[in-house]
Amino acid sequence: MSASPPLQSVGSCQCGAVRFVVTEAPSVVYVCHCRKCRKQSASAFGISVIVPRTALRVTSGTPAHWSCAGDSGRIHDGAFCPTCGTRLWHAGEGDATISIKGGSLDESPGLEDAVHIWVSRKLPGVIIPDGLQQFPEEPDD
Repeated sequence: MSASPPLQSVGSCQCGAVRFVVTEAPSVVYVCHCRKCRKQSASAFGISVIVPRTALRVTSGTPAHWSCAGDSGRIHDGAFCPTCGTRLWHAGEGDATISIKGGSLDESPGLEDAVHIWVSRKLPGVIIPDGLQQFPEEPDD
């Protein structure tokens, strides 16, 4: 049995210039294997912690923003540190939720119950544990 996620999380960029607090537990944690998340994370996948937009509060610094289309074609506004470049979160236009980048949180989100998405683009050799929910692309919400 996995531990319950914290009701409040704190996070920051790599250099600490931008700090934030998340005041609600995530509704879901995604492990995304799409090309954009792989490039953004410079790794085999990205980790996204989904919370209501209203649950995010910047406590120090001012993030910069950049918009791009995801593999789904949807436009996402991404927030990052203007000093070190760390991606912090992103959201689609009009979305009620925001996707906090898992690596930006001081306490890493557990992946025991994570939902794997865009597995059609998963790198060879990445193994998804048996029993975890997965989708070839994005799930229908």
